[in-house]
Amino acid sequence: MKIYKIPQTLKTIIFDIDGTLYTSDEYVREQVDVQIRHWSDVNGWSHEEGRKKIADFRAEWSRNHNGQKISLGNAFTHFGIDIETSIEWRNQLLKPELYIHENPAVTEVLKALKKKYFLIAVTNNPKTAAYNTLKAIGVEKIITEIIGLDSCKKSKPSEEVLSLACKTAGCSAEECLSIGDRFDIDLALPLEIGMGAVLVDGAEDLIELGKVI
Repeated sequence: MKIYKIPQTLKTIIFDIDGTLYTSDEYVREQVDVQIRHWSDVNGWSHEEGRKKIADFRAEWSRNHNGQKISLGNAFTHFGIDIETSIEWRNQLLKPELYIHENPAVTEVLKALKKKYFLIAVTNNPKTAAYNTLKAIGVEKIITEIIGLDSCKKSKPSEEVLSLACKTAGCSAEECLSIGDRFDIDLALPLEIGMGAVLVDGAEDLIELGKVI
């Protein structure tokens, strides 16, 4: 865990979901790969061909953007796959209940945080897929607000997405703390617009973070 900044007046905590609220490298990888496999099938390519196209594009994009990373949704747009199609695919293909389950320690931390702060999930998955993930880990009644890919038709990092999160929570950026497992995708922009930020390696870090906050 790396704490970049905790707001002096904290009102809202923005959580990334995948790789943040649960720890499952298998499901994090599967979410990406199942979409690439489907894209490959649609185009009549082998799965390896599809994986190589995405990997090559991401590597080139990173080289041209000072080592930053690009989300799969944004990478797909460069191949003519619009956000609406990504939303449809993710709702159809993602099956979190097959890979992840409740972590009672994380559930208790979130319950405690909810007593003091507004909790909201901001994710690059559409809201239905995101809700199914929250349900699979048993926190859908704790984190009830979701900003998803279908909320703004934007993939993180996006200032529009963060603005909607602030509007939903009824607070300013300076009163928000963003928590995620990818600096470029989840934290760089929040820090730029005045939010706090914490980088985690998985759900276990949330347990420690609960003690800090």
